[in-house]
This record gives sequence, structure tokens and C-alpha cells, in this order.
Amino acid sequence: MQVEQSAERLRRWGDLKEWWIVFWIETVKLWEIGGPIAFNVLCQYGTYSITVAFCGHLGAVELSAISVAQNVIGTFSFGFMLGMGSALETLCGQAFGAGQIHMLGIYTQRSMVILLFSTFLLLPMYIFATPLLKFLGQEHEMAVLAGKFVLLSIPELYSLAVTIPTSKFLQAQSKVRVVAWIGFVDLLLHALLLWLFIYVFKLGTDGAALAFNITGWADAIAQFIYVVGWCKDAWTGWSLSALNEIWAFVRLSVASAVMLCLEMWYMMSIIILTGHLKDAVIAVGSLSIW
Repeated sequence: MQVEQSAERLRRWGDLKEWWIVFWIETVKLWEIGGPIAFNVLCQYGTYSITVAFCGHLGAVELSAISVAQNVIGTFSFGFMLGMGSALETLCGQAFGAGQIHMLGIYTQRSMVILLFSTFLLLPMYIFATPLLKFLGQEHEMAVLAGKFVLLSIPELYSLAVTIPTSKFLQAQSKVRVVAWIGFVDLLLHALLLWLFIYVFKLGTDGAALAFNITGWADAIAQFIYVVGWCKDAWTGWSLSALNEIWAFVRLSVASAVMLCLEMWYMMSIIILTGHLKDAVIAVGSLSIW
């Protein structure tokens, strides 16, 4: 009887050990892929946070205005663009799993076309940001400064048409470390440019918008160069095939955009409601720091 109990304990210990080995192997695999992606997302949001932090040293109005610009107009646009590009995750993942590596480049180009068209849909919101923010009940001084910042940061909006598809392209092939490194260098560059333009050249919030544009396109160009230069199997050059079945791609993209935007736009609504408080400048500034 004791021998049988000892054998049973050994068997259970062996099963537990085997389970732990499998668990550890799969955990490491997940972190190897998910860790760099999470780090890159932190770097992306870090550019928004650092911009608000630097502008906060200029004054309370600047802090609140840039916060409104980033969290209302910027979040709305980024959420919509990221959602429109999320369809690429599904299609690239299916193509990579099926061994159709060349289709990754076609899908990526198709996504670039759709996102480029999406930027033009969002453009009126950037051009008329000041009257839009006033209509939403934001204070005049804050709305004017936020509208000016948004208008100057239009080039960064167009960089998303390249950044989002190329990042999805690389993620589908588990080439996530390069995305993380590019995001990290871009974050450092953004901090350096903010310091130069705001403190050295005394450009104020205009300098912050300029830094935002430069780092946005630096990220886009760096990822695109890597895609073209180091992903020869998946990127075989520009092709008119990217325009085929584009409406089916649009329908999938819109569904993804709606789902993602509903998750991201809650902060936008909080900022807008805070702008209706008695001392809106202080309230919005405090919420942006939080």
C-alpha cells in the first residue's frame, strides 16, 4: 500500500513538473512577443504625456489647451485610425499562418490607402478645431490655443497612415523588437526636440506641435525603411493588387474602428465634461496630469 502511495505521489509530482515546464515555455513565448508590443504602446502614449508635461511648464492655460488638443482631437483621431488599421492584424495573421507571405505587403499597402483616405475624413475636425471645441463648451482662450496646436499638428495625422500599417505588418511576423526599439528612440527624440523648441528656441506650444510632427514622421519613415529593406519576402514592392477588394477591406476596417473607438473615446468625453466646470483651466489641467 505504501509503495502504491509513493508511486502515485511521484506520478503527480511528474505531472506537476511537466505542467510547470510547459507553462514556463509558453509564458516566455508570450512575453517575447507581447512585451515589446506593450513597450511600444507605452512609448506611443509617452509622446502624448511628455508633450503635455513640457507644455505644462509654460502655464496653466497651455497645460489645459494641449491636454484638450491631445485627449479630445488627438484621441478621437488616433482611435479611429488605429481601429481602421486593426483589420490588418486579422488579414496579415491569416496570410502569415497560411504561408502566403507575399500577401502581407499587399494587405499593408491596401491599409495605407484606406488610412490615407481616412485622414481626409478627419481633416475638417483639425481645421475647425477651435469652433468645434467652443461648441462643446470649452473656454475661449483654451479652445483657441488648442485649435492652433491641432492645426499645426496636421502632418502628424498623415504619418499614422504609414506607422499603423507597418507596425501591424511587423507584428504579424513577430518582428516586434524592432518596433519597440524604434518607438523608444522616437520617444527620446521627442523629449529632446521638445526641450530644444520650447526652452532653447522659445517657440512655446508651436514648438511642441513641430516636435510632434517630426517624431511622428521619424517613426513612420524608420518603420517603412525596415519593412522595405529587411522584409524582402513579405514586401515585394508596390502593386496595383492593393486596390483589389478594397471595399471588403473597408467594411472590416470600419467594424474594427467602431469596436476600438468605443474603448478609447471615454477619456475624451471626460475631458469635455470637465471643461464645463467653473474653473475649467485648473480642472482640465489637473485631470490631464492624472
